Amino acid sequence: MPEPTSVHGKICYIEMPATDADASAEFYQTVFGWSIRADAAGTTAFDDTTGEVSGLWDTNRTAVDDPGMLISIMVKDSVTTAEAIVGAGGTMMTPVDPDQDEVIATFRDPAGNLLSIYENRDMA
Repeated sequence: MPEPTSVHGKICYIEMPATDADASAEFYQTVFGWSIRADAAGTTAFDDTTGEVSGLWDTNRTAVDDPGMLISIMVKDSVTTAEAIVGAGGTMMTPVDPDQDEVIATFRDPAGNLLSIYENRDMA
């Protein structure tokens, strides 16, 4: 994986709440293809598919169930991804609207965090 770019203002690192770091890692690897690794402290960490965003799962943080800020994960196919989310133990909170060109649908991961998937069909 290439070295991430270092640009002022870029979001680059996320600490995600988890009840079970290994279960969260498996969910995000299965659904989104994130690379899983142990960081220098031995904590379960991840790199997204671009290699530009990394982070870890923190079992000492409370799940973000009603976020003031919603994080969206870009996907190629929102319908297939929604099915994968449910199949991997997540819950779709708002459905995918297959008639929209720009799709945003929220889900809860196995730890209860609320995030969304984003697909722009005009860019496909």
